[in-house]
Amino acid sequence: MEKITSLPHTGGSMNRRSFLRLSGLLGLGLAAGGMAPAAAEAVRFNGKLYKVSKTRLAMGTFVSMTIIHPSRDEAQAAMGLAFEEIDRLTRTMSRFDETTAVAQLNKEGVLNDVPPEVAHVVGSGLDYYRLSRGSFDISVKPIVDLFREKFDSGKDTPPAEAEIDKALGLVGSDMIELNGRSIRFRKPGMGITLDGIAKGYIVDRASEILASHNIRNHLINAGGDIRTTGLRRDRKPWTIAIQDPKKQKRYPDIIHMTDGAIATSGNYEVYFDREKMFHHIVNPDTGHSPEASTSVSVMADTTMDADALSTSVFVMNPVRGTRFINTLPRCESLVIAKGGDKFKSAGWKSATI
Repeated sequence: MEKITSLPHTGGSMNRRSFLRLSGLLGLGLAAGGMAPAAAEAVRFNGKLYKVSKTRLAMGTFVSMTIIHPSRDEAQAAMGLAFEEIDRLTRTMSRFDETTAVAQLNKEGVLNDVPPEVAHVVGSGLDYYRLSRGSFDISVKPIVDLFREKFDSGKDTPPAEAEIDKALGLVGSDMIELNGRSIRFRKPGMGITLDGIAKGYIVDRASEILASHNIRNHLINAGGDIRTTGLRRDRKPWTIAIQDPKKQKRYPDIIHMTDGAIATSGNYEVYFDREKMFHHIVNPDTGHSPEASTSVSVMADTTMDADALSTSVFVMNPVRGTRFINTLPRCESLVIAKGGDKFKSAGWKSATI
């Protein structure tokens, strides 16, 4: 059985602050991967097909690709192009590189001729904001910056409520105007972070690159954002294990997937304080990190959908979040509440192993 954990644990060689610095450097994806970078591996297993796999650092996590294909050379070439697209889009979406459109928008508050990929992701973020009634919000950057500023000082002192309230005055995607490839903030000091949606979009684009080169059977796992197409090497669906929030390898569930995506949002990977009360997911209404859930996994047609929806449901409480997913076509969810209770959407199906 080939099992892919949806959010592998952080390796011991990378502590919290090192990982935060790494994630900040790359500007995307605050989910730590537990896999070490490796060269591409190609295994021929039935005389007709190769299994080609590779894991490397990208988007602030470890990204692994597995391809099942008759030609090893074609698989490796397509994989190289897919990783090149990941690198290109990561640079494009970064808010930390001053030369990118996202960083310039955050600095100036208005930008024309935005790259089409950025305009698309921002537009999708605004759609999810409306769909989730504000639970998903790309404009929480002032809150995230406040957390980082306070806790990176080394004092581990949370911001005062007055500081949070002030930052909240700059939060609200309804104050973002998108007109074609022009974006404008209605309030000075606003800013966006695409961490909760761009990683999923980039995984989808990498999958599209593979598909465009006739790679029908593949799996991409970017630190818990997973896209699958086709079948694994034994011509059976891919098997995905949902990561145990307690890191005891007691997987909350295991599922089968062919064509689709799943993303997991959790409060146990990246946090700012020792008590783990402040983490990278922010409730845009309160300015605090949600506490009702420890893990949310969402299945959807695309990784971008799953990425944004898992964040949305995490901000909601488990009951409300599950009801929300039940209203959406072709979406399912598994929520692990703080006390360990599981909330499954109506169509969530566990695998029979």
